Amino acid sequence: MKPVNALLAATGTTIFTVMSALAVEHQAINLGQGFPDTEGPEDIVRVAAEALLDHRNQYPPLTGLPELRAAVAAANQRFYGLEIDPAHGVVVTSGATEAITASLMALLNPGDEVVLIEPLYDTYLPVVKLLGAVPRLVRLEPPNWELPRAELEAAFGPKTKALLLNSPMNPTGKVFTPDELAFIAALLRRHDAYAVCDEVYEHLVFAGARHVPLATLPDMAERSLRIGSAGKTFSLTGWKVGYISGPAALMSVVAKAHQNLTFTTPPNLQRAVAYGLGKPDTYFDSLAGGLQAQRDLLDAGLTRLGFRTLPAQGSYFITADFSPLGFEGDDVAFCRMITQEAGVAAIPVSAFYVGAAPRHYARFAFCKQIPVLEEALRRLERWVAKTPLTALA
Repeated sequence: MKPVNALLAATGTTIFTVMSALAVEHQAINLGQGFPDTEGPEDIVRVAAEALLDHRNQYPPLTGLPELRAAVAAANQRFYGLEIDPAHGVVVTSGATEAITASLMALLNPGDEVVLIEPLYDTYLPVVKLLGAVPRLVRLEPPNWELPRAELEAAFGPKTKALLLNSPMNPTGKVFTPDELAFIAALLRRHDAYAVCDEVYEHLVFAGARHVPLATLPDMAERSLRIGSAGKTFSLTGWKVGYISGPAALMSVVAKAHQNLTFTTPPNLQRAVAYGLGKPDTYFDSLAGGLQAQRDLLDAGLTRLGFRTLPAQGSYFITADFSPLGFEGDDVAFCRMITQEAGVAAIPVSAFYVGAAPRHYARFAFCKQIPVLEEALRRLERWVAKTPLTALA
């Protein structure tokens, strides 16, 4: 038999699937995979349910229902002052992962170079490679995740076609500052490069930080594709509704990529998301407030148990250094151990790097109900109290 695609064949099962399966096997509380354990807003779910019965269940338009494209454009204006053409500047996708893929497909030719910032979401690199493009990796270092400007500048060159920017960032929880964004924008202008901006956690930013889309900076709107996620904004991750907004010249090619991936997204979910994007400011303001309380609870609890936690300015996640506990193994061994023995699952941060990586950090998701987080901390406390970590490493 002739060989199949070498890149995909060599790609292992994602760490999220592995750890979630291990959590089920050991009846562990899953603080690994980033999904809320509560339903999204009842009114949005009801709109989706009722829309199934209104006899509009055939193929919707390729780029998305007009009402959702209008709602996405209105949200860009409402929250960031961005002028987006709803007819030609928005494409609705089956989740943000498809949005990322379609955006990269629209921009890249084989041999083009793409700047990626580590630690990174695990879909980015395989898609870049499948398209025949060349990744140029720049690494943020814990504990402060500061942008290494000299290294970033060195990653750009004559073949640079695009930068993929994730802010608020998974897994670090970093929100890029206006000064960092200005530096990135200057590089993009100098090298005539595009930006694919993964902003799925745009509304999940905590006190002391502010999300600024790169597209709002001078000359950036014309070269930026901005990706949002209804799953993250409305705690409905299983719906897989994403959206891309940008200049019409780029979006026409994005639409062609989308056409060759999923073509369209369920119309009832699109109508419900359009309704949701029109909810009052109080809804969007409350998102980060409730989540911040969950972050603070988990942060304080992990710190009390001896972990060294890192700043989390946004997203669903907090990174914790477990080396102060005395465990001498790597992060994969640590996460497997706490899943099996403490009954709490986390994700090894090395999974978000290529090659050599920090090996003493675990990522915990705090997008869970307060009682669930409290029980997870009780389990970890019992485990820490009885476990000779050094001996078991």
